[in-house]
Amino acid sequence: MNETLKTLMERRSCRAYEERQVEKAALEAILEAGTYAPTGRGLQSPLIVAIRDPETIKRVERLNAAVQGKPEGHPFYGAPTVVVVFGDPSLSFGIADGNLVIANILNAAPAVGVDSCYIWRARECFKSEEGKALKAAWGIPEGYEGVGNVILGYGKPGSKRPAPPRKADYIRII
Repeated sequence: MNETLKTLMERRSCRAYEERQVEKAALEAILEAGTYAPTGRGLQSPLIVAIRDPETIKRVERLNAAVQGKPEGHPFYGAPTVVVVFGDPSLSFGIADGNLVIANILNAAPAVGVDSCYIWRARECFKSEEGKALKAAWGIPEGYEGVGNVILGYGKPGSKRPAPPRKADYIRII
């Protein structure tokens, strides 16, 4: 099977990570792949913030857990890197473009030996006062919304489940 198709079909979300940080070259390759996602009118409007600082990750995770309704939770599962993607909602395709960036990031990660998981609630997190302050500190323009978070790291053994069988009526060719 073609390696690209194999990677797409075998990628699984990971929810338990080793403490070691994602290698710099691997992170740069993953983020660059995100920048090659298709975007409306080729505007490349999404913005990507990669967080490796443990204290900043804790802040964003705390915001995410609060939105989830589990203030003591750990929705980032101990991942040492968190990527936040922002989109421009003033463009009819701005949020969708952000999700395409996230898809590229998720699919690039296993190609360089890194595990990942898509974590929701970025929009709500960055609408909070603390979230707005973080956006400003990171140079994210006012009006941009959080689209989603991708956690990255090296999964602990046994941390990923195999893909379930695909449902029978998934595809229709007309």
